[in-house]
Amino acid sequence: MLKKGLLGLAVAALLGTFVLGREAVSYVRAGCQNVRNAVKAEVPIEFEIERARTMVDQLIPDIRQCMHVVAEQQVDLEHLQATLAQKEVDIAKQKEAILALRTDLGSGKSSFVYAKHSYTAGDVKRDLASRFERFKVAEEILTADRKIMAARQQTLVANQGKLENMMQAKKELEVKLEQLQARIHTVKAAELVCQLAVDDSNLSHARKLITDLNKQLDVKQKMLDVEGKFVGLIPVETVVPSVPADLDQQIDAYFLQPISDDAVAIK
Repeated sequence: MLKKGLLGLAVAALLGTFVLGREAVSYVRAGCQNVRNAVKAEVPIEFEIERARTMVDQLIPDIRQCMHVVAEQQVDLEHLQATLAQKEVDIAKQKEAILALRTDLGSGKSSFVYAKHSYTAGDVKRDLASRFERFKVAEEILTADRKIMAARQQTLVANQGKLENMMQAKKELEVKLEQLQARIHTVKAAELVCQLAVDDSNLSHARKLITDLNKQLDVKQKMLDVEGKFVGLIPVETVVPSVPADLDQQIDAYFLQPISDDAVAIK
């Protein structure tokens, strides 16, 4: 089954290369990039923040390792400083002894007594030569040790700076993570406000509908009030217009006026 799958992939790759030519690789890369971006877009931001927090927490072992290195270097440097201090004391004593022997030889004596032992001038001269050679070697070693101590001090300072930078970077990342968390809360609060705004819009529509219904009921009530004035009311006061007794005479007098004599003469 695995062989068939590999064979299918090989055939697909061969066909893609045959159809697309040299651009097949760029198509594949673009497709992979699109898939990667699509998958990344679906990942919740809370998960990404937790992933970043985990990465920051993973800096702790590195910081502890750096702290351990710095502590070891500090201890080694302290031991080296103590050793150098002792060597400086020893060299100072050797120098003092060499100068003392040199002074004795300069006196011109043929024999000398040191610690209840007698030595000839030749013995003292040979001992002085040996002491002087050892002194020069010890002084060279001390100079080399001082250079080593200076180099270790520089390394210690560099590692201390690296440790401080790592700790400062960790603190800055933690602050940025807290800021991101606060921004998430702000965005969620804004989303909640938007949802409330939608609900408020629905509430406004409901209020408008209730207002319209109240208006319709007011209109119906007005109509009922008007109809009540004409239907179903008991006539308490009814005014009956009076008819004059000489109504016919008034009509005749208004419409049938007598013709004057001047009008007849003209005819």
